[in-house]
Amino acid sequence: MIRIVLVDDQELFRGGVRVALDAQDDMEVVGEAGNGREGLDVIAATRPDIVLLDMRMPVMDGVETVGALFGPAGPQRPPRVIVLTTFALDAAAATAIRRGASGFLLKDSTPAFLTAAIRAVNAGSAVLAPDELGQLFSADVEAAQTPAKGPSPVEFLHLTARERVVFTLAARGLSNSEIATHEYVSESTVKSHVSAVLGKLGLRDRVQLVVYAHDNGLLD
Repeated sequence: MIRIVLVDDQELFRGGVRVALDAQDDMEVVGEAGNGREGLDVIAATRPDIVLLDMRMPVMDGVETVGALFGPAGPQRPPRVIVLTTFALDAAAATAIRRGASGFLLKDSTPAFLTAAIRAVNAGSAVLAPDELGQLFSADVEAAQTPAKGPSPVEFLHLTARERVVFTLAARGLSNSEIATHEYVSESTVKSHVSAVLGKLGLRDRVQLVVYAHDNGLLD
């Protein structure tokens, strides 16, 4: 079962989402909260796999909550976070992704899209395509300045030639199966390479891989 916590200040919205998620055979809502501060307590008590987190809430908003979850004082193994927004190019959502969230969804997404996104993020995949992330970062209040073309980061230079190819394809949004077809290797081999790349670069998932590639100008 995918264990989920809902953090949103609209009780009616939480109730509707809970009904949709609890109807799934592989999902269970294990807790709810009306703001980020309450959410941190619920997350600590329930240890969910996924947190659906609203960006605009009283007491503690979504950006602050993500910062607390993924900061130095946060849990050793924080849950994956999907932030919820009311419009696409949300600067707060971009900042939350840069701080550690695994993607964002519009609050008017269909139940089918929401459940598919939860399964994807739980499996370590990205919700957003790299070009969508790039557009989102144009509104990011914490975006790093576009780097001048120069030497690659030191840790990137530690990747093997094949790992760099896999990194580039993954950062451009290809799935493991698509990379396997592109490189004429097995999907399990691709999974091993992706895992090695994430480990060497100190990244949690593919979303952070795309952020890393974007910030360091590695997709030019």
